[in-house]
Amino acid sequence: MRLTLEVWRQLDAQTAGMFETYEVPDASEHMSFLELLDHLNESLVRDGQEPIAFDSDCREGICGMCSLVVNGVPHGPQRATTVCQLHMREFNDGDRIVVEPWRAGPFPVIRDLVVDRTSFDRIIEAGGYVAVNTGGAPDANAVPIGKDEADIAFQAAVCIGCGACVAACKNASAMLFVSAKVAQFAHLPQGQPERKRRVRDMVGQMDREGFGGCTNTYDCEGACPKEIPVRFIAEMNRGFLAAKITE
Repeated sequence: MRLTLEVWRQLDAQTAGMFETYEVPDASEHMSFLELLDHLNESLVRDGQEPIAFDSDCREGICGMCSLVVNGVPHGPQRATTVCQLHMREFNDGDRIVVEPWRAGPFPVIRDLVVDRTSFDRIIEAGGYVAVNTGGAPDANAVPIGKDEADIAFQAAVCIGCGACVAACKNASAMLFVSAKVAQFAHLPQGQPERKRRVRDMVGQMDREGFGGCTNTYDCEGACPKEIPVRFIAEMNRGFLAAKITE
């Protein structure tokens, strides 16, 4: 496959970036998208040019590091797929592909396609945990949990924190991410003692980080590689209001 890549290059958050064009004459349809970038970087290094910086880790669709916008879509055109699991067979010979980083104020560019997502870490630090005493782990069946509630908690817990929801939202809202992290505890008995404090503190930290508000366009749900449903946002809003009323 012969492909033309328009790649965003930027030295750091303080430097203006721009798109640069690269020709890849020998791409394979069996490559993943990140393997394509690896292949391009090998060519750039051989030619004495600076390789393209991009994030990756597991390359199995479970870590959330591969934060790329491909042809205007976070994680690319294939639904419910991270960009590391996106393969070149989804494209055609002769295609021109535009690759850029997440576009959101709370995700400043570190270099090229790499963005700083430590704002998500600070939201988790504000309340995305359960405070328990140290010691041996309790038996798995020590705390009965209904299957319906367990399934909902697991559906929220599969969020990998990639930030695609933020990149897809016109307001750069992090509501889907935060609501998933709130819900994964709200539906388990272990999460009940800190339930009100958790939602209040995490939403407060989200606002302090500069993320926008939700206007119900559902673009976040459409871009989420794990298909987290937007109903968790409504659930979080109800929980936040209850926490503020009883504060």
